[in-house]
Amino acid sequence: MAESRYAVIDAQGLQLKVAPQEEHVLPHLKAEPGSEVTFDRVLLVSDGKAVQVGTPHVPGAAVLARVVGSEKGDKVTVGTYKRRKKYRRKIGYRDTLTRVMILDIRV
Repeated sequence: MAESRYAVIDAQGLQLKVAPQEEHVLPHLKAEPGSEVTFDRVLLVSDGKAVQVGTPHVPGAAVLARVVGSEKGDKVTVGTYKRRKKYRRKIGYRDTLTRVMILDIRV
């Protein structure tokens, strides 16, 4: 089964393969749920017949996405200690993530 349209974008340091009507989780974007976001750093675009590869970006290409909402990621626990001093600390951290729905790939 061949995918008809897809693109590879650079979103906040992550390279993602996206297609219309897909949901992706990205690091926190400063955007409200329901607003639209445009990713203009497109590295590759395929329309099912031809593939355009950017050097490093495809000129004039953009990916339009809608912010679905924000969520928290998995908890990361970090432990620290000092040897021979009876000093131990356990610290937890959860990153804030943004879920986006890909609407359109424009060339």
